Formats: sequence, C-alpha cells, structure tokens
Amino acid sequence: MARTTRRATVRALLDLYGRTYADEAGIRLTDTPQPLYRLLVLAGLLSARIRAGVAVAAARELSAAGLRSPRAMAEATWQQRVDALGRGGYRRYDERTATQLGDGAELVRTRYGGDLRRMRARAGGDLGEVRRELREFPGLGPAGVDIFLREAQAVWPESAPYFDAKTLQGAALLGLPDSPARLARLADGTDPSVLAAALVRVALDKHAVAAVKEAAAGR
Repeated sequence: MARTTRRATVRALLDLYGRTYADEAGIRLTDTPQPLYRLLVLAGLLSARIRAGVAVAAARELSAAGLRSPRAMAEATWQQRVDALGRGGYRRYDERTATQLGDGAELVRTRYGGDLRRMRARAGGDLGEVRRELREFPGLGPAGVDIFLREAQAVWPESAPYFDAKTLQGAALLGLPDSPARLARLADGTDPSVLAAALVRVALDKHAVAAVKEAAAGR
C-alpha cells in the first residue's frame, strides 16, 4: 500500500472510529486520581467477555450511582454495585464483578492511598513494573492491563505509543504497519490513545474494515 494511501486510511479510520473508550464512558481523562480510577474500573469491565458497549454503559451507571472513587466504591454495598452493573446491562458477570470492584477499590486505597499516580511513581518509568502491579487488581488480566495502558498513554506519555496485540490486529486488517512508531507517525500528531482505540474497534467490528477502506478511497 502506498504511503499516501496509508495516510488516507488512517485519516478515514480516525474520522469514523477515533474516540477513546474513556471518552465514550464519560471520563474526561486527566492525570488525577478520580479519572484514573474510573479508567481502571472501565478497563476491568471491558476485559470481560461481553460487548464493549455494555461495559461502557455499566461504567456510566457506576458513575451515575456516585461510585467514582475508590472510597465510594469500597463503601458502597455489594448490592449497590450489582444494581448499577445491572442497569448497564452487565448481568452475566455482575455478582462476581461487584465483588472484584469492592476488593480492587480497597487495594487502591491501602496500597496507593487512593491515587494510581503513586503506582506510576513506584514503577519509576518501568512499563513492565506498571503492568505487573496492574495485574494484581482483581479481574484485571492481560487484556485489561492492555486496555488501561492504551487509554492511559494520553496522560502517561512515557508509555506511548502503546499499541498492543489487539491494536496491531486492527492495523493488519487495514494493511497498516505493525510497528508502533510507524503507526504513530501516520497519525500526524493525533493522540496515540485515539488511534489505538480506533484500531481496536476495527479489530472487533467485522464491518469496520470495509467502512474505513470505502471512506479512504473517496479521499
């Protein structure tokens, strides 16, 4: 694929799917405690075998219920967490997830004083260490860690460009490079978290590849 065609493809991709999951969930991501914690919750919800739209809706319902901080989440009853998840349609895993959310909130409070920036500081720029610490959160497996870091790179630039296997799967489907650095260059300064989210949407939606290629061809 010619260089110009690749750039046209990326521009079409961003026009159609360039929205982070944090933005979709109503999280205005900044390097501050509450948005980072809400992103952690969202990453956990998205990592289950459930549609992304349902996970995002559940994150919105948890927020609407006031469960936006580790303290609020930990002090809520198990049933309050279950009910909020259920309102978002997150029913298949609601009971187990409600328990994990409570345990995870307590971990954020006891280990990091409610502030995930302390986890980042403890890692001292070592992305492997950040991944290791994230894996200790209940329900947050490798996929959830990737989701968190894909989105957090918007405010934790030392991890950028972060394009994991799911992101590169989307790139391959569009005939784009498999190199994170080359992908970032094709985006012409677009936040890599936005590009990563767009590529993931392509990997998850069988209709997205055709839509992007059609839009790119018309440029």
